[in-house]
This record gives sequence, structure tokens and C-alpha cells, in this order.
Amino acid sequence: MLLKIYPENPNPKAVEQAVEVLRNGGVIIYPTDTVYAFGCDIFQARAVEKICKFRGIDPAKAHLSIVCSDLSHLSEFAKVDNNTFKLMKRLLPGPFTFILNRSNKLPKLFKERSEVGIRVPDNNITIELVKALGNPILSASLRDDDDDVLEYLTDPELMCEKYIYEVDMVIDGGFGNIKPSTVIDCTGEEPEIVRQGKGKVEL
Repeated sequence: MLLKIYPENPNPKAVEQAVEVLRNGGVIIYPTDTVYAFGCDIFQARAVEKICKFRGIDPAKAHLSIVCSDLSHLSEFAKVDNNTFKLMKRLLPGPFTFILNRSNKLPKLFKERSEVGIRVPDNNITIELVKALGNPILSASLRDDDDDVLEYLTDPELMCEKYIYEVDMVIDGGFGNIKPSTVIDCTGEEPEIVRQGKGKVEL
């Protein structure tokens, strides 16, 4: 199912329609401020496992990322020191993934790892989805690093054709980007850029 939501002013009814899919354990494809991504409620274990299967990754070993609505929401699921908080406050919302030490509020699937990747994208659709759901959304980008088929990565209609039997809904929020987020590891003494993506920053 393809659901059109306008990023400038997301329709609450359309947002609620997508959130209902997430609440029921469904998997969606949704836009961010970087690439389109698979998403589900992090507390729906089967949906998380389904996304990991799409990407060919082991949920217990994978570097899973979640999307939160703001810094306050983010701090429930990760441990954030003062310096990291200041850095995130400066850069978020934006095209960055922060690797942080996780909190105990994350579900069992995350227990094998001590870290979690967290995003607060600069995208109204994403933020409204998370707010309406009340939980973070697991985020796994459609794009693999060796994936060169750019058309379906940016065009929601082509995504719908490609994944019609795998996902429950594709949200059309306009054409997507092909650059992933910049990943900053904040688990050490100093923050470190481990992947340079769309987000530009000097640490």
C-alpha cells in the first residue's frame, strides 16, 4: 500500500493510518532526511526480526538504529553525558546517527549489544510518526553500501513495486536522498566520525 504524506504539513489522519500499521506489528518504508528506510515499532519483536531478515543481518549482532522524536525522548533509551548532549543539541534534528551506550529501556533484542545508534531526522513525517506512535521506530536504510540501483532507492512508487510483498506500507514523502547519515561514535572519550555521510560537522 502506498500512502502519500506531504512533508511540509503531514496530515494527522494519514500519520495515524501509518501508525496503526506500526502498532499492529507491521513494517513500513518511510522517508527520513537522508535515505528511505524500513521501519517498525522497536517493541514489536517479530517486525524487528523481519527487517533484519530483509537486510540479511542477525538482530543480536547487528548495529541497529532507532529514530526518536527529540533529545528528551532520545535520553530515555541511551546514556548521554553533558558534552554529547551539547553536540547533539547543536546538530539535531539533522542527518546524523549517534552511537551511544544504550539504556535498559530498550527491548530484549538489543540486550546483546551495549550500544545503539540513535537518529532524530530533520523530517516532519518521521517526527510525527514517532510522536504519534509513542515509541522509537527501528530504522534500517533501504540502501546497502554496494547497492547501485538508485531509481528504486529514491522513488516511492518503485519502492512499492519492489517491496509490495515484503512490507505493509510505503509512505510517499517525495523523492528521497541517496546519501546516508553521518555516523558519530560517542561511546569513547571523544566523539569520532565513523562514517561521513550527508551531515557535515567539525568535532
